[in-house]
Order: sequence, then C-alpha cells, then structure tokens
Amino acid sequence: MKIRELGRVDYDTAWAEMRAFTDVRHKETEDELWIVEHPPVFTQGVAGKPEHLLFNPPNIPVVKTDRGGQITHHGPGQAMLYVLFDLKRAGFGVRELVVRIENAVIATLALYGIAAYGNRDAPGVYVKLNGREEAKIASLGLKIRNGCTYHGVAFNVDMDLTPFSFINPCGFEGLRVTHLHELGVQVTLEDAGMALAQNLERQLSASVK
Repeated sequence: MKIRELGRVDYDTAWAEMRAFTDVRHKETEDELWIVEHPPVFTQGVAGKPEHLLFNPPNIPVVKTDRGGQITHHGPGQAMLYVLFDLKRAGFGVRELVVRIENAVIATLALYGIAAYGNRDAPGVYVKLNGREEAKIASLGLKIRNGCTYHGVAFNVDMDLTPFSFINPCGFEGLRVTHLHELGVQVTLEDAGMALAQNLERQLSASVK
C-alpha cells in the first residue's frame, strides 16, 4: 500500500483526484493512502440534511460531496486520510472496513496514551473528556465505486474547533468534538498523520479471519 503525503490541498481538488484515480484503476492497481490537510470547508454527504448547517460564515464554503454521512468540517490542523482501497480484492465488506479504519485511529490514539472507542450506530472514534463527557475526535465517510473506495477518515490533531459549533456534526445535535491538543498531546500534524497512515496500512493489510 502506497502512502502519499500531499500537504495542503483544496477539498474540490482532492475530491476530483480521488475520483480520477478510482475511475482508471484496475485489478492490479496498488492501494493508496493520501495524507492531506484542507483549508476550511464544510462537506455535506449524500444523505445530508441542510438543517444540520446552523450557520454558514462567509469564509467557509459548503461542498455537497458524494461520500456517505451528514455534514462535517475540515480545516487546518486536521489530518485527512483518504483511503483508495480495492474492497473487492480485500475480500471483506463495508462494515469490516469501517471497523478496521476505526481500529487504526484507536491504535494511533493509544500511542499517545489515550483510550478511545468506536460506535456502531454512529461511525467514528470517540474519547471521554475528564473521564465523563463523550467527544468525537475522528469522523468517517466513504464512497464505493466499482468495488473500490475513496474518501476516508478525518483525524483532529490541533485545529480551530469553532466551526463545529456552526453545524450538527455528522447530523448529531450537541455532539462534542475534540482534538489531540485539547487532550494534552503535543504532536505535529505530519507525525500524527503518518502514525495513522501506518496503522491504517496494518489494519487494511491484515488477512480476513
């Protein structure tokens, strides 16, 4: 699996490149993980409801995209890991893929001494703040075309969380969102993104039990 660090890229550009990669890949094409950072943007999934955008400041565009899920925010200080993966070749289904992605995030957080967990009813990865309040630190959204995936997972490292207060994150009113910095972890975006990419590579390459 090839890991590519692409730096800061406009969301629309990355989305177009993911679609183009998926359209031309074939059964021998190597899977790839793209590590990207985006300028501020709200993205609305195919099932997204407009009422989940509570306030749209003029400096943050809204993009209606083709991934699953509702609305979320991307911005500087968030590691985007795009999963360009041949699911048909891997031999497992979408639910197993989601669990493997969540497990990669959980393993990455464990490197920093943070306990985390997934939620079958609301995909993503969550932590407890002060041992009590639940907060989301990573969100998932995928698109499957011809048995291959694109889009992926957003991992909050050290970012401005204010725009999350302008939406119902992932369609959940009042959902608390956090990032590594708030949890006391001082790590660069590059290091956190690469750590997650390496854990994703291990999870996605593991054989089916």
